Amino acid sequence: MVFHILPITFEISVVCGILTYNYGASFAAVTLMTMLAYSVFTIRTTAWRTGFRRQANKADQKAASVALDSLINYESVKYFNNEGFQSQKYDSALNNYKNASVKVATSLAFLNSGQNLIFTTALTAMMYMACQGVAAGSLTVGDLVLINQLVFQLSVPLNFLGSVYRELKQSLLDMESLFNLQKVDVKIKSKPNAPPLELRGGEIKFENVTFGYHPDRPILKNCSFTIPAGQKVAIVGPSGSGKSTVLRLVFRFYDVTGGRILIDGQDIRDVDLDNLRRHIGVVPQDTPLFNDTILENLRYGNLAATDEEVDAVIKKVKLDTLVRDMPDGVRTIVGERGMMISGGEKQRLAIGRLLLKDAPITFFDEATSALDTHTEQALLKTIRTVFKESNKTNVSIAHRLRTIADADKIIVLRNGEVLEEGTHYELLERKQSLYKELWNIQENLNLEEELAEEDKKEEATIEGKA
Repeated sequence: MVFHILPITFEISVVCGILTYNYGASFAAVTLMTMLAYSVFTIRTTAWRTGFRRQANKADQKAASVALDSLINYESVKYFNNEGFQSQKYDSALNNYKNASVKVATSLAFLNSGQNLIFTTALTAMMYMACQGVAAGSLTVGDLVLINQLVFQLSVPLNFLGSVYRELKQSLLDMESLFNLQKVDVKIKSKPNAPPLELRGGEIKFENVTFGYHPDRPILKNCSFTIPAGQKVAIVGPSGSGKSTVLRLVFRFYDVTGGRILIDGQDIRDVDLDNLRRHIGVVPQDTPLFNDTILENLRYGNLAATDEEVDAVIKKVKLDTLVRDMPDGVRTIVGERGMMISGGEKQRLAIGRLLLKDAPITFFDEATSALDTHTEQALLKTIRTVFKESNKTNVSIAHRLRTIADADKIIVLRNGEVLEEGTHYELLERKQSLYKELWNIQENLNLEEELAEEDKKEEATIEGKA
């Protein structure tokens, strides 16, 4: 506005004033009509071109998305021999981008041609009028030259005005995704002046909680239970019963649609969101890692942790053997999404992050599912010791019931409802118990695996003697 629009407007006004004052209203009328036609044509053509630019942006985003998905999920591409399919998909997206870009360039050429045609027509008309004046004796040759120069003087600001408008519209269109994001209402946020969470032990209480990711498919249905402060509580049940949803609701990734969740008597929707999440530590089922060193991935749990604190945690979570075997020790890059280390090592690293965060409330979502039996038992022993000494509230979500048999309380969910509660032995003593049924199934499978291993050992011994 300051450097372009206002000076151009002033310049056009002065030119029109001089033409009107010296040569009459007819010259000024042609000038104004030229400006009007030029502006209308530019605005309408630019609006027409907007669709092509939007298509090009969408095609570009699609191509980038396909490329990113193909590279991140390269293992799936290789497993199913679909390199050709992904290449074809990427090529199709690039073709769409190419076609849209050609339309953008073609429409720009049409816009420039139309602008030149309008201006050239106006210049020809004014020169004709000036020549008639010279022939009639009312204008001199100097007047003809002056009119010619004044009209040419208008061409620069008009062209510049057209390009400024075109670039402005194009830039706004390119930022359309950002503007759309700004319009999205963030549902999960702190209330104005929300107080911090006053932790007095860490009791978690679900009161008639109802929630579903889709309105037509509720996950939790009028669910009520209490996780006592400072105790180890396990949440078990069949797949789809809502176990992991409990974690997401307490951490406020989502808000309940009915009922409420209390921590030490405070509704988690009424306290500061950032402060709430600082009090909760999580070991997720799928551990996300950065393409950085083991040291920095561990320190992500507490950015202020010293190297000595990180080393102590490495020993606690049994990562010291891995660090010794790595060529660069804790400075070893784990690769994108941790591809350079095993699933069990990822889980141990995630538990290390949790210990560094030192949160008073902790959630373990199948935190040892990728570990071998010996490492799992050693790590569980370490976790029990750490949490027993600190008196923290520990919530474990598990399918493998052996890992949570020592829990102070076990909550069994089925179809989003609390089916039964109690200790391991209390639930086993019941005649009708889903937990007992699940336990017996898993124990029989474990027994079959142990017998199979013993048979293999005996066969190997016999073969060795032979």
